[in-house]
Amino acid sequence: MSLKNIIFDFGGVICNIDISVTEKAFNKLGLRKFDNSYSVTERETFFSHFESGQITPAQFRETLRKYMAPGVTDAEIDRAWNALLLDLPESRIVLLQKLRKKYRLFLLSNTNQIHYEHYLRDLQDRYGCRDFSDLFERVYFSHLIGLKKPSREVFDYVLSDAGILPGETLFIDDSIQHIEGARKSGLRVYHLKNGEDITTLFNPEMRFLP
Repeated sequence: MSLKNIIFDFGGVICNIDISVTEKAFNKLGLRKFDNSYSVTERETFFSHFESGQITPAQFRETLRKYMAPGVTDAEIDRAWNALLLDLPESRIVLLQKLRKKYRLFLLSNTNQIHYEHYLRDLQDRYGCRDFSDLFERVYFSHLIGLKKPSREVFDYVLSDAGILPGETLFIDDSIQHIEGARKSGLRVYHLKNGEDITTLFNPEMRFLP
């Protein structure tokens, strides 16, 4: 089947990220490790709940503040949390603008309200976009739809909501777990490996190369 649709991940595919920058920023705020009363399972649930919209930004900050030095402000937490979001390269924005003339484009991202507000402002300030609808036909952010990759449910939801067929749709992500999840829904997939850039995946006619 011919390729008609492309679903992009955001962090690590369109936006450059580096989680270690946020880890260092949190360390400066006194957050080195959660204490023994906060198990690994609970931590994973905590961040997962934030990404699925079950925890508000205020609840997120208050929970983290319990493990930080006294007096840490909301703004300091947000700056540290957003530090992992590095930049939105212009070359990728230009690519998306070109691809949209040939394919139906969609965005599917595991994210949260604090990050979303940060990179939306960046998109508006740097490129004059109103929002992500200037680049994509539809966008699916985990904290807004209540579903997260790599569950098959989220991919089935996107396919149904967008009215697209999996065999005509390419999913690009930098996480192998998300790639495997997409495969279960029958999507065509490309695992963007470390060091690769989406601008190298298409020829001048915007045909997918790999």
